[in-house]
This record gives sequence, C-alpha cells and structure tokens, in this order.
Amino acid sequence: MNETAASIGPATVTDVAAHVRALGDAARRAARALARADTRSKNRALQEAAAAIDAGHEALIAANARDRAEHPDLDAPLADRLTLDRRRIDAMAAGLREVAALADPIGEITDLRYRPSGIQVGTMRVPLGVIAIIYESRPNVTADAAALCLKSGNAVILRGGSEALHSNRAITACMLAGLAAAGLPQSAVQLVGTTDRAAVGALLGLEEYVDMVVPRGGKELIERVSREARMPVLKHLDGVCHVYVDERADVDKAVRIALNAKTQRYGTCNTMETLLVAEAMAAPVLSRLAPLLRQAGVEMRGCEAVRALVPDAVAATQEDWYAEYLAPILAIRVVKGLDEAIDHITTYGSRHTDAIVTEDLGRARRFLAEVDSSSVMVNASTRFADGYEYGLGAEIGISTDKFHARGPVGLEGLTSRKYVVIGDGHVRE
Repeated sequence: MNETAASIGPATVTDVAAHVRALGDAARRAARALARADTRSKNRALQEAAAAIDAGHEALIAANARDRAEHPDLDAPLADRLTLDRRRIDAMAAGLREVAALADPIGEITDLRYRPSGIQVGTMRVPLGVIAIIYESRPNVTADAAALCLKSGNAVILRGGSEALHSNRAITACMLAGLAAAGLPQSAVQLVGTTDRAAVGALLGLEEYVDMVVPRGGKELIERVSREARMPVLKHLDGVCHVYVDERADVDKAVRIALNAKTQRYGTCNTMETLLVAEAMAAPVLSRLAPLLRQAGVEMRGCEAVRALVPDAVAATQEDWYAEYLAPILAIRVVKGLDEAIDHITTYGSRHTDAIVTEDLGRARRFLAEVDSSSVMVNASTRFADGYEYGLGAEIGISTDKFHARGPVGLEGLTSRKYVVIGDGHVRE
C-alpha cells in the first residue's frame, strides 16, 4: 500500500488494534520530520492543500452527498453540521490559507536573559508531537485540525464519525496532496480507516505514540474520551452559553445581539442557550425580541415573569437552565440584576462563552472579572467565540479546561515550551 492510501485509510480493516497502532507508529516518525520542517515547507503544504480543495470542490460535494444519502435520519443539527456546500468548502480553503499566513510559533525563543553565572536562559516554543482528533459530523474539522497541526509541527491522527466517512476521505486526500507537493511526509496527516467504534478505544490506549487527544462531538463522546484516555485530553463538555441584558443596556443592541446569538446557527457550541434579562429591561426587550424569535421558529421557555410578558412561552423547568439544546429552543429568565445574573451563570453555565449587554463600563468590568468562562464578552454575540473570528485561522476545538489551553485553541495551544540555556564554556561553581 502506498503512503497516500495508508494515510487516508484502507478500504477494509480486519485488525483494528493493529491498524491503529500502525497509524501511531507512522505518526510518531512523521512528527520528528515535521518538528524540523521549515516554515516555508509547511506553508507551501497548506497553500497546495487549499488549491486542491478549490479544484476538487465538485468531488467534495459529491462525497458529502453520498454521506448524507447514507444517513438520511440524522436530526437537523447533525445534518446541518454534516453538510458541505460551496460556501463551506470555500471557507475551508480560506482557513488553510489564513493558517499559512500566521506566524510560525515553532522555534521562537522568548524571555532570554542573563543569569548571574553568565549563562543565558530562555524558553523555546516546540510541538507537542502527535495529536489525535476524535470528532463527529463536521467534515470541516478534518481540514482545520490538519492545518493547525501541520503549521504547529504536529502529526495528526483523525478519527471522524461514520456519517462523514466519504467527506473526510476526500478532504484528507486534498491535505495529502499538499504535503506531497511540499516534500513532507504524508503520514503527518492520517485518517483512521475504519468506522468500528473499537478504533476509538485502541486510539485512546496509544500513550506511547499520542501526546494529546481532542474530542469534538456530543457529551457522550467527550465523557468516554475523558474517562478512557491514557494521555492528556483537551475538551469541553457543554456549550451552555448565556447573554445577560443589563438594566443599563441599549435595547437595540440587546435585541440584535440576542437574536444573532440564538438564530445565526443552532447546532454550534457557541450558540446562546439561555437569555437573562434584568427585570427593568424585561418588557422593552422581550416585547421586541419575542416576535422575532417566534418568526424564526424558536420555541421560548421562560420563568413566570417571562410568561407574563410572552404568553406563548412554555414554562421553563430546572433542567432548561442546564440545557444545551443545539436546536431552535431558548430558555429565558428575568433576574433582579447583575448579581443574580452572575449567580445564575455560575450555577448553570458550562464555562464556555457568556456575554453582557450594557452601556455601563463598571458593570461590564465586573462581568468580565467575575464570570469564569473561557470567553467572556461585552456587547457582542456569543457566536464570535471561534478560532477564525479570534484571528487564529481555525481552531482545533474550544477548551473549557484551564490547563494547558483555554477557549478557542489555535497554533499556540498545540505547542509546549522547553527551557534553553546558552553558555560559552560555563561550568557551575
């Protein structure tokens, strides 16, 4: 089998454990080559992969259509995440080019300083090594993850969901074309060649080959990976995102932000799931927002104060405050003010993304300081919590952990640091 076929994955896999172990071994060898690759080679690989995606958009759409035809019963959010159209394919190619344009963090030496002994001590940014990505539905993750891992000098093993198999194979082929054109090992980007769920367990036990695993998908997947992985995990479990409309908010801004945060896309982890409104703003905000949500087909679930203002709202339960709907459903609660809003977010939130709408700088600063989430926003939609929007080019995922990276994880989050010491014949006295 040639390297291209091996990296995409064989048509059939009879020994899942042996297949996954072979991927790990090849990835470890490729990681050593990538660690010494220069920036020009990595950038060329990304540019050539983007060109392959541009040239192959019809083949990508056809592969995606095959996936969707084989899985017609997916619910609406999953079907939306699976779908590739020309706009999303163009965005994938643009993401690769943006990653190529980013500064290469590898080899950067910072904080170099002289010590009393005469030696210089600093830190150098280095790759993690081999990263495994386990993900569901979204085929664009294949391109994003491969691009970020490549630019940061890491080899990657991709294990996508069975519902996106044909799309992932087609996108991986474009990435391999880029690697080949740049003279880099194609085993730097490998796709697990089986949809057998045993492959996930085998991958999670490869601690001698894999340095970090990133699960991207539903709560069940992320909990399994967190439980079974023998290596560090970069994860978030839920995206229970809030927008709080403060009593000193601008009503126009509040309505525009809340509507966008909920309806711009439903099936994403940075979509607003709970709207909190200060009681002084409940009537003016909900009288304008509720008809727009209704028109968009959003089911509103509210507390008693909300239902008094929006009679067709469903009574919210305790479970609604914890819910990540990923659907056109919104929980709404009227709160007394900023303190109660922060208490609600602390109790029910998932430390993903939370926003305040206010014209009061002091209240904005309190919200920024006291809400313990990976992204905290003032007068902006939660939908901006994204690596591309943050200037990272793309993201490997969004981490709600505090170690070693938090929030949208781009190039720097896929690296570590080592100390470097420079002397001139120095010996310790």
